[in-house]
Amino acid sequence: MKIAKTISIVRRLIQQARSRGKSVGLVPTMGALHQGHIRLIKKASKNSDFVVVSIFVNPAQFGPKEDFKKYPRPLKDDLKLCRDAGADVVFAPSVREIYPRENLTWVDVEKLSQPLCGRFRPGHFRGVATVCAKLFNIVQPDVAFFGQKDAQQAVLIKRMVADLNMPIKIIVCPTVRRPDGLALSSRNQYLTPQEKKDAVCLYKSLQKCRQMVALGINDSRKIIAQMRKILSAASAKIEYVEIVDAEMLLPLKRIDRPALVALAVRIGNTRLIDNVLIDIPK
Repeated sequence: MKIAKTISIVRRLIQQARSRGKSVGLVPTMGALHQGHIRLIKKASKNSDFVVVSIFVNPAQFGPKEDFKKYPRPLKDDLKLCRDAGADVVFAPSVREIYPRENLTWVDVEKLSQPLCGRFRPGHFRGVATVCAKLFNIVQPDVAFFGQKDAQQAVLIKRMVADLNMPIKIIVCPTVRRPDGLALSSRNQYLTPQEKKDAVCLYKSLQKCRQMVALGINDSRKIIAQMRKILSAASAKIEYVEIVDAEMLLPLKRIDRPALVALAVRIGNTRLIDNVLIDIPK
């Protein structure tokens, strides 16, 4: 496995792979890797010949009061995980390499960046879309891999790729969870042991939604009320619990089409998100 810290080096390595007829897969990450990321890398290995993992904590997607400075950066551990999972190259640039001067060009995916997390993290998705566009331009992958846990991000990136005619296939992989249902996240390490137990309420509330839909209940207001009860009982500070159209993220009064059930809460001082997709049989 090679480690590239500059754009010129990673492009040269990719060009060499292309010259040998290899397809290129990209797994964009911010590091602090866990088994969810490992699944993405292994999926990339199965679906492409040459796997590039980017590790870059992107300042453009953090707000002024968010955790950019304290965000975990265990690069040595991350590199070992990438090597063991089958990555061919890790692209680990500095902030100066990606943003060498004041950035004046931004990618803003309108409408999709505004609901859900967008209401609470202004500018976040502009930063996400811009850095992904940069990484796509640098690596020029045939396929890129994202996790379902960041559902709004996945929807937004797929739309950006389609709208800008980027020749990239986006594959979204299922959320990886602990045995108790807690979705794996780099921010889980902020949680105390008790907070990790409390955080299982996110999964329990989503399972309650599935159970209600299976019983034929499709009134979003009723479902959300039951989900909020579960979250509140665990002392979670709720930012939002919403049921939206899976493609455009518009609120649904009734689950009568493919839906994304998404929530964001704070457990202690840690903000956690989770979601499930509900597919209504035709």
